[in-house]
Amino acid sequence: MRVYDRITFDPYILGGRACIRGMRISVLLLVNLVTNGMSVEQILKEYPLLEAEDISQALQHAVALTNEELHPLTGSPL
Repeated sequence: MRVYDRITFDPYILGGRACIRGMRISVLLLVNLVTNGMSVEQILKEYPLLEAEDISQALQHAVALTNEELHPLTGSPL
């Protein structure tokens, strides 16, 4: 399992959601910005406290959360 040193969870910051380095910048926000077409450079300009590695780890964390277990089919498909 990968360790994300820039992703933090604190119940007092955004209700414990995944954030970047204890700031009130959530992983969800960064993933949404990238998904909606913002480049890393644009995000860094808009949020000057961030670093490129913060965005990279946010995306890696999101990908890890979507990792699904595959289960063989049992029975016949509908």
